[in-house]
Amino acid sequence: MSNVFYRNVKKTLTEVEHGDGIYLYDKDGKKYIDACSGAAVSNIGHGNKQVAQAVMKQAEKVAFSHLSRWSNAPLRELADLVAALAPGSLNKLYPVSGGSEATEAALKMARSYYLERDGKTGKYKMISRWNSFHGNTIGALSMTGDARRKKYVPYLLDFPHIENCYCYRCPFGLESETCNVECAHALERCIKFQGPDSIAAFIAEPVVGAASGALVPHPDYFKIIRQICDHYDILLIDDEVMAGFGRTGSMFAIEDFDVVPDLICAAKGMSAGYVPLGAVIAKDEIYEAFKNGSGVFVHGHTYGGNPLAAAAALEVLKVIQTENLVENSKINGAYLLKQLQEKILPFWFVGDVRGKGLMQGVEFVRDKKSKEPFARKHGLAEKLTQTLMKHGVVVYPGDGMADGENGDQFLLAPPLIITKDQVDELVEKIVAGFAEFEQTANGLK
Repeated sequence: MSNVFYRNVKKTLTEVEHGDGIYLYDKDGKKYIDACSGAAVSNIGHGNKQVAQAVMKQAEKVAFSHLSRWSNAPLRELADLVAALAPGSLNKLYPVSGGSEATEAALKMARSYYLERDGKTGKYKMISRWNSFHGNTIGALSMTGDARRKKYVPYLLDFPHIENCYCYRCPFGLESETCNVECAHALERCIKFQGPDSIAAFIAEPVVGAASGALVPHPDYFKIIRQICDHYDILLIDDEVMAGFGRTGSMFAIEDFDVVPDLICAAKGMSAGYVPLGAVIAKDEIYEAFKNGSGVFVHGHTYGGNPLAAAAALEVLKVIQTENLVENSKINGAYLLKQLQEKILPFWFVGDVRGKGLMQGVEFVRDKKSKEPFARKHGLAEKLTQTLMKHGVVVYPGDGMADGENGDQFLLAPPLIITKDQVDELVEKIVAGFAEFEQTANGLK
């Protein structure tokens, strides 16, 4: 019996022993492709000696100092590098310890910004989307729109949600070629019903990750969103906790939509799992509102901005740049998507294969024509995940996106270092796993 309180206390977990590049090895020596980078985290792969040495070097100097009293060189260098990489005037880095802390901090920063700028006390609501996930803390979960929020609804803030950019299951029953991007215009309708003076921000992932399996919006989606936010004096928060730092084939996924947000939430790939880290990247204009106002953002976490995490992230971003991993994500991501669409879309239970760069999703259906999902009771995504693990592939399963209860998908997000040959290896193993699963799944038709 283990004394670890796992997320699922009835599930037996495989024990990892070590990692090397895109691969993980269990304690018995079996090799797995980490096809989801844990949870879209391990962007530069496992066992990178350059980052390990940077962490060791910093740990020998000073591992921790509290940001209320001390600054440190790695944090300042990291902030300068992120400022150079982020779009527009997004130059100010507010460090935290992870993704949920980042979106929670952005929520508070948006509210505080209006108080600092001109004392608008009424602007506090955050609009988000259904089929979304923004974190597990109470504020972040209030913005979340997937099934993970259900058990905790009594604790959550009453924030409004709008329809997601779900082209495969368009909530308006439209086709993308002629839809007029109704899912984007839904924001304006929501703002009018709620009252613009009560809305502080709209938050969205540019490519939807864990909640819906790599949904890519209409090319004009974020242009319309940006125009609406500007018109009603509302901040646009870009949640790039999963997508940021090269995952989708651009340094930040929002750049492909030719839009500059007001705040970017980052984590995961920023330090690639070597040390927990997250951040909010803020526009200069937002920073200046605090500087010209009280000078204080009333918020903070113990480990935010600690020198060990900053040193790790600084080295990770250098690896991403020097090894041209953003371009590799774009090229090998396009190749992976093409291979998956050709080789697994023909399986009767695969409804859609989608994504951008090395952030891709596979959605499963009981009937291709009607897009009828499998009932939740079948636990299809988890069963497929276990089958793929037998074939040496680790994916990130999810469910509930079809109607809030039913629907199965998994996310593919391999390390950005993956090669073309390794993509072929990955696809071959997925096909073999699907072929095995198909033999037992026919009874679910």
